Amino acid sequence: MFFKIVNTKMARKILITGSKGQIGSVLLGGLRNYILVEADLPETDVRDYATLLKKCKGIDAIIHLAWDTNENHRSKTYNPDNSLMFLNVYKASLELGIKRVIMASSVHADEYVANSTARLYVNQNPKPNSPYGAHKIFMEKMGYWYSQQGLEIICIRFGGVCGLNRKPWNSLKIEGLAHADCLDLIEKCLSIKTVPQNYMVLYGVSNNKLGVHDFSNPLGWKPILDAAEFYNWG
Repeated sequence: MFFKIVNTKMARKILITGSKGQIGSVLLGGLRNYILVEADLPETDVRDYATLLKKCKGIDAIIHLAWDTNENHRSKTYNPDNSLMFLNVYKASLELGIKRVIMASSVHADEYVANSTARLYVNQNPKPNSPYGAHKIFMEKMGYWYSQQGLEIICIRFGGVCGLNRKPWNSLKIEGLAHADCLDLIEKCLSIKTVPQNYMVLYGVSNNKLGVHDFSNPLGWKPILDAAEFYNWG
């Protein structure tokens, strides 16, 4: 087996919060040519600003995935700790001059209807389907404000990413994101020279036959897989 050796003197250091989650695990297993720094409980509590600030020293970009998953699109709850975490990430990035910040938003920021012929676009007025979806919109809007302070913010409305050891769920046919497409998307987010107007929101979904989300974007990213086929969900 061939392993590509990363030149640690040249490689960029990328901090991944919530690195033990589904998306974080995909990135840790597949991103190459970067030094990946993990930040997750119990070792690192992103809610603690001083701890996060220390972890961010020497970091070139941040991928913020950390989220209390008890707050999700099925729940009717709002957890202010999730706001605290993403606000800490924005604040630390600005304080330390970490220009590129990639934020994990969600397709649930805008409610979608299965089997709809209408496409969902990121530039339309979103209609969240839950407090979770509304919370993600708040995160996006705060990202816009920080982008006006000089940060480059990319908010990805992620579809479902399923671990290969888990049973896939039905909605992956519509809003699923296959692992290879996920890795390619993050690579494009990290490698683009500049983010237009310092701010971008895009859908992170695969090229699904039953898809309803428009994934056009300025990154040059184009998903090539169908999530239903990737996850063997017939």
